[in-house]
Amino acid sequence: MPVPKRALALSIPAAVTAFVALLFTLVSVPASAAAALTVAQAISSQTGASGTVAGYIVGEPTATSTVRFSDFTGDTALAIADSKSETSTTKMLYVQITAAYRSSFGLLSNPSLVGKALTVTGTLTAYFSHAGLKSPTAMSLGTTATTSPTTTATPTATSSTDAYYAAAAGKSGASLKAALHTIISTGVTKLSYDGVWNALKVTDQDPSNSSNVILLYSGISRSKSLNGGDSGDWNREHVWAKSHGDFGTSAGPGTDLHHLRPEDVAVNALRDNKDFDTGGSAATGAPGNYTDSDSWEPRNAVKGDVARMIFYMAVRYQGDDSWPDLEVNDSVSNGSNPYLGRLSVLKQWNTQDPPDAFEKNRNQIIYSTYQHNRNPFIDHPEWVSSIFG
Repeated sequence: MPVPKRALALSIPAAVTAFVALLFTLVSVPASAAAALTVAQAISSQTGASGTVAGYIVGEPTATSTVRFSDFTGDTALAIADSKSETSTTKMLYVQITAAYRSSFGLLSNPSLVGKALTVTGTLTAYFSHAGLKSPTAMSLGTTATTSPTTTATPTATSSTDAYYAAAAGKSGASLKAALHTIISTGVTKLSYDGVWNALKVTDQDPSNSSNVILLYSGISRSKSLNGGDSGDWNREHVWAKSHGDFGTSAGPGTDLHHLRPEDVAVNALRDNKDFDTGGSAATGAPGNYTDSDSWEPRNAVKGDVARMIFYMAVRYQGDDSWPDLEVNDSVSNGSNPYLGRLSVLKQWNTQDPPDAFEKNRNQIIYSTYQHNRNPFIDHPEWVSSIFG
């Protein structure tokens, strides 16, 4: 590259200095990019000052410790993190989306933004009583250089739950079952039976109507306020019937959200404590469900959900914590024994109806907000065949 003529009048050192300065100007990033914070830095910088943050869009915050990862309900907030696969709300920054940006950045209108890089400027202050950024003055897709390049987000192909299941890596059969039992039984918060009411209003919220919950078997969207025991109410269905092991409603299997779901009072009574199998007559009040004297067949959309709840219970409760050893067998005549069937049918349902967005979101809410354990068969439905044959 020829040196500009006016540079020839400079001394050789001055010419070199000017040339280097010119190159630096051409390749350097804008000052605003250099000033961008990582999400971790923004979380620790909640001073009320203005700041620019670069991260990945991971979901929609709906409460202090609750983020929706799918089935979004609004355009007024999003959560960003330093990893696009982050699931811990403690590592997320909640970003307010004001009216000027909602059509472009609201997740209800633009769900495909999840996983995209975002740079946003605004006030670093709490939002939803959580580390946040409010009143944005600039929002754009794409990250820029940050003040800590070693901590910026990098795409990863590994599952966000790999660390949670690390102790189960490489195992199969009985060894896998034992490892998962330890994992999902450690550090668990147990709810009271009364506490289950409010939890179900969050875990089973209708994605299309935040005032309602979705009933498991009937699929009906019903007002959250209609919880109780009267006709037309919804109550707490124990998918693993509590009489199968006689564990009642005490904190433990009787209050475990991973198998408790909202259901119409009459439909819940009709299902009673029956095992699961195919066939029977159409169930009154629950289209697509069938029942006979000893079994219940749920609608197709939740067959896999039911199966994975049952498999979770059989791994979580193995008789080493004062509760019965729950097991899945191929019978539909288990009575009050701590068994539930029919195993062969439940395995088919797990394959037939893989985990959907609603089920995955529910699993995440239970983990992050309530019990702090996961249903491994929602994260890894292939483990059913490894453990249960």
